[in-house]
Amino acid sequence: MARFGGRLTRAWALTAGAGVLATGTAMVVAPQGTAFGLTSDASDTSHQSRLQRDANEVVGTGATGMVVEVEGADGERARARAGVAELGTNEPVPWGSYYRIGSDTKTFVSVVALQLVDEGRISLSDTVEDWLPGVVAGEGNDGSRITVENLLRQTSGLANYTDVIFGEPGALTPERYQENRFVSTSPEEAVAVAMTEPPGWLPDAEDPAGETRWAYSNTNYVLAGMIIEEATGHRWEQEVHDRIIEPLGLAHTLSPGTSPYVPQPTAHAYLQFPGHEELTDTTLSVDAGADGALISTPADRNTFLRALMDGTLLSEERLADMRRTVPAPDFGEDAEYGLGLVKAPRCGEDGPELWFHGGTSFGTISEGAVTEDGSAAASAAVFTLRFDDTEGQEAQDEATLELIDNALCGTGR
Repeated sequence: MARFGGRLTRAWALTAGAGVLATGTAMVVAPQGTAFGLTSDASDTSHQSRLQRDANEVVGTGATGMVVEVEGADGERARARAGVAELGTNEPVPWGSYYRIGSDTKTFVSVVALQLVDEGRISLSDTVEDWLPGVVAGEGNDGSRITVENLLRQTSGLANYTDVIFGEPGALTPERYQENRFVSTSPEEAVAVAMTEPPGWLPDAEDPAGETRWAYSNTNYVLAGMIIEEATGHRWEQEVHDRIIEPLGLAHTLSPGTSPYVPQPTAHAYLQFPGHEELTDTTLSVDAGADGALISTPADRNTFLRALMDGTLLSEERLADMRRTVPAPDFGEDAEYGLGLVKAPRCGEDGPELWFHGGTSFGTISEGAVTEDGSAAASAAVFTLRFDDTEGQEAQDEATLELIDNALCGTGR
């Protein structure tokens, strides 16, 4: 039950349970700053910024709390928050909240892998078998047919180990969560779970890089993290720290390792398990590895996204590799997946193209996006995930994406 940090597809998350959420949610609107037209008085909705109104909408769908920050080209910033940090209190969600970013971790891991490509230490055409002999095998799996590029672009065909784990009857229950919230799982164990299932396909042996079949699998990035360790002699977390976190000054971004705790300040995370009406506090949880372990804040997330897209972190050639995409319908209409990054025309024909990923962990959803040139970014954390209220979760997700789009497409500033 421990390794949950990888991104769940919306289709899986929203069909995991059906029902109606009966838990009431209090909403607190806190004073805001002045950037992007935000007013200091958030009690009068007629004078609230679009960003604040959108944050209120997210909580209005049933989320317990959320926080969002936007950063523009000239350093101008805006922020908003809504809801409460803990049910049963009136404490607002803290500014600068730490939160589990789930599969937004994958973009960090992809950047490290691409930097290693520039250094000649690995190649996108290297196979999994080259680096991890015998690890991807059995049930028709074949590591010699899967390249590093297939892993990063999610075109490997490998089974998603989290689908296997959480597909077991009774795997998603409050009781199982309580039993396993301090239990960690090694990368080798996670991959072994995936190897109990046959692949959806094997990439073309003659042209694996040309593979366009796509399916989301957290297994891909667990393997990418293992290859980074083999290539560098260091854990993937150290490479992320040394190559991204420290150079960018991301003082509030970290890997918790086997710790189940999120640093303060933060808000409580809540999950509605399938078949349950009540929300369970799931703040404590040992989370995933290279597929979804990192903890960050909205401001650090924006700094990272802008540095990625403006060329600070990658060479022009490697950034072009990252932006080479295949259709990924799980991420929305016309969405396409690159190397740990997704693009979608969410701003319309006349608006900027947005790049993003997103992440889901036990009770926390990370959403954000950045413009193609890195001129502006927005990042949000929502501290509620509901498996048993399909309609409510869909509304929450839609409201969160609308908030991000309004902030970056021109209507939210």
